[in-house]
Amino acid sequence: MDSCRRSSSSRGENPISMATLPPSLMILPHYLNGESIKSANLTAATHYTFGSIGMHRMYMGRNLIYRDVTKDVTRNAQQNLDLKVFATSRSSVDQIGPSLATNSKIEELQKLSSYLFRTEIGGQVKVYVGRKNMKYAVYIEVSSLQQGNNEDKLVLSWGIFRSDSSCLLPPDRQSSASETRSSATETPFMRKSVGKFALELEFESNQAPFYLSFLLQSPFDDPSSNSKIRSHQKTNFCVPVGIGSGYSAPLGVSFANDGSVNFALFSRNAESVVLCLYEEMTDKPSLEIDLDPYVNRTGDIWHISMESAGPYMSYGYRCKGAITLEKGDTFHARHVLLDPYSKIPSSFTSHSYESVSLLKCLGRLCKEPAFDWSDDVRPHLQMDKLVVYRLNVGRFTKDKSSHLPTDVAGTFSGLIEKLHHFKDLGMNAVLLEPIFPFDEEKGPYSPYHFFSPVDVYGLSGDCVSAINSMKEMIKKLHANSIEVLLEVVFTHTAEGGDSDCHTISLRGIDNLSYYVVNCDVESRTGNTLNCNNPIVQQMVLDSLRHWVIEFHVDGFCFMNASYLLRGSNGEYLSRPPLIEAIAFDPILSKTKIIADCGDSSVMESKEIRFPHWGRWAEINTRFCHDVRNFLRGEGLLSNLATRLCGSGDIFSDGRGPAFSFNFIACNFGLTLVDLVSFSSSELSSQLSWNCGEEGPTSKTIVLERRLKQIRNFLFILYISLGVPILNMGDECGQSSGGSPSYVDRKPFDWNALGTGFGIQTTQFIAFLSSLRTRRSDLLQKRNFVLEKKIDWHGTDLSQPRWEDPSSKFLAMTLKADTDDSQSSAQSSHMQGDLFIGFNTGNRSESVILPPPLEGTTWFRLVDTALPFPGFFSDGDPVLEQIKGLIAYEMNSHSCVLFEVRSLLG
Repeated sequence: MDSCRRSSSSRGENPISMATLPPSLMILPHYLNGESIKSANLTAATHYTFGSIGMHRMYMGRNLIYRDVTKDVTRNAQQNLDLKVFATSRSSVDQIGPSLATNSKIEELQKLSSYLFRTEIGGQVKVYVGRKNMKYAVYIEVSSLQQGNNEDKLVLSWGIFRSDSSCLLPPDRQSSASETRSSATETPFMRKSVGKFALELEFESNQAPFYLSFLLQSPFDDPSSNSKIRSHQKTNFCVPVGIGSGYSAPLGVSFANDGSVNFALFSRNAESVVLCLYEEMTDKPSLEIDLDPYVNRTGDIWHISMESAGPYMSYGYRCKGAITLEKGDTFHARHVLLDPYSKIPSSFTSHSYESVSLLKCLGRLCKEPAFDWSDDVRPHLQMDKLVVYRLNVGRFTKDKSSHLPTDVAGTFSGLIEKLHHFKDLGMNAVLLEPIFPFDEEKGPYSPYHFFSPVDVYGLSGDCVSAINSMKEMIKKLHANSIEVLLEVVFTHTAEGGDSDCHTISLRGIDNLSYYVVNCDVESRTGNTLNCNNPIVQQMVLDSLRHWVIEFHVDGFCFMNASYLLRGSNGEYLSRPPLIEAIAFDPILSKTKIIADCGDSSVMESKEIRFPHWGRWAEINTRFCHDVRNFLRGEGLLSNLATRLCGSGDIFSDGRGPAFSFNFIACNFGLTLVDLVSFSSSELSSQLSWNCGEEGPTSKTIVLERRLKQIRNFLFILYISLGVPILNMGDECGQSSGGSPSYVDRKPFDWNALGTGFGIQTTQFIAFLSSLRTRRSDLLQKRNFVLEKKIDWHGTDLSQPRWEDPSSKFLAMTLKADTDDSQSSAQSSHMQGDLFIGFNTGNRSESVILPPPLEGTTWFRLVDTALPFPGFFSDGDPVLEQIKGLIAYEMNSHSCVLFEVRSLLG
């Protein structure tokens, strides 16, 4: 036969065959669950035990590992035996089925793996590897050899190794390295019958995992002669001990109930993959295992299993391949890379290689900590009921003004300590800036991993602590009916450029598959993820499901979402696979999914029709753009009206106003107070207005105008249909000194809440939140307002001058749903109409209010021009000046709100 078979069988299984597999990893263990393998041909074999004498602690690394053995059964061979195993060479080997062996020794083996080789001179070598009495046993049987003169004697020349099969350590530890670098151990076979030999080797379990590499030799051959017997491919025989081929799913590390560990990694273009295991955080791994491309690879998934994690604490991979930048391949074999699916990554460490500083992040080799979710109840709030507070976890409590312990400040636990702040403002959802592990120099919007929270947000500054702290935070927020939404970045990573030091994970594993190459997608430098590549899509979906299932996250806001619509060449896709997959995923479709397509740093409003399938909400950059323009005295009235009514130009395509997430200021660009304080030419893209003087000022008229503008912004945000988002720090006047850069954002100043500005602004926000809830019939709607339910006015109840750029006034009446029986105020609990006015002109306007129903009148709830505490209240009645006529004087740059109520109280 040109090739032989390797097969394995357990109860009810058919043998699995594979031809011409390489010798470096002949694994694929098939456990027999205690069922014995029987054969009448095998008899007792010579038995040797290794590991009970000699070194008690293994020296691990890139060296072969031996144990001292009893001198009367083995001898050290100092001749230069070529035991090097080449990963690219091939040897015929297959695991053999149950019909090929039976023997009392074989019957005793558990978790049996069996292998069959052909030799270069004919004949067969059968190898059985299993567990017995807490040890590893290797049973070797040789048959049908053509030996020539020494047919009655045969010697096994062998060694064990883990990663570098060319460097052997002899049993004699006293020998020098130069004397023993290529030495091997010789062990004689027992002759069973003519042409048949057998022996058994036993190894202590703590020696595994390793590879047993061997060849056959007559005991009296001249060392210089070429009489060694190898496989028919002229390579060494090689079998794994304590290692299995593993499984291709799930990706990452998985732990079985029996303690075994499976590793699986995607890489389509790597030529070889090395698993690196570490006992401690050191520059060099304690153990390296070179995965065989024929045995440890299924399709594009590399996989391997071990019976236990043993002493190893962390792991990574080295991926080898050609560095052909013009094709997009960027393999750097010296890099130890982070598993993209690691659930518990370690912190960054830095080490040097040939004067190049390399960053390394390993995956922790342990299960995720258990967490008790038994009392957790997800709020499941309707989207139209949301009031969102956006924050950065670290900056929220990092400042000493938070008065939190040092280990709590700037963490998930610190956020729990300030939970009352959300409740005081009337918030029922928090939107967290990205909490994935990120490059500290580039910030949280440049992640390098997607399956764990960044460790600095944990109490102890490690990933396990961060995981527990985040789950405690979410559980506590849920207990207070507050949902948790995450900003996520799946469009690019912290990796980038061609330098080694920028390679952390995906780039070194398979740059060509994970990233967009040979295409500059709007000036990103080689770090744009190819999100609609099937393997990247799978990673994103797996990550999102992980956060929902393991962390009970309630929704996601996808930053730079327009990039998720693109193919590998930068073209826009009409049905982007990732967006569609998320929309119809049985788990993710039940969460809030929000697309942020805009670039808020330059106030761009990209004309993108986001494919939503009735599930995707959007961050409404057009809302921010038009409101800013209107309040600085520019823009059309029609634009403001569209935003007030839920942006029907965007969301009337099968969704509704609740799918519009509105904001005035966000984490990029100017803060709310800076929007009314800075408007230099460099900030023209921010659509800001300094109210008469640039930067800090002591002029009363300027300060009063700025205060009114801040109130106006907040007022419009909360009375518009859609979901309002308040940005951290805007409630207390946080400033970045006029800088729109994200890096210039400061930690939250808790002392600022006690200032006059902080007190009145937080109370105003709380009032507006309460108003939205109380008047949800008009201010929180899933559907758009019918034309008959809204009237638009000029100052004298005439029609607004919609297309007149000089027109600075707009008013609207929102009509409440009332029964005919309530046409005259018979009920003191009647929900009346709302009248809302906006005046951005430089002069006051006398506004005529629509005549109310008999027995009712208008109550003023808000006038942003009035001093605190009178500019908002539960209601002050506005009396008729003339019978049937109610007029109200609106100051410049102000907004008003009136509500119809019964005069009966």
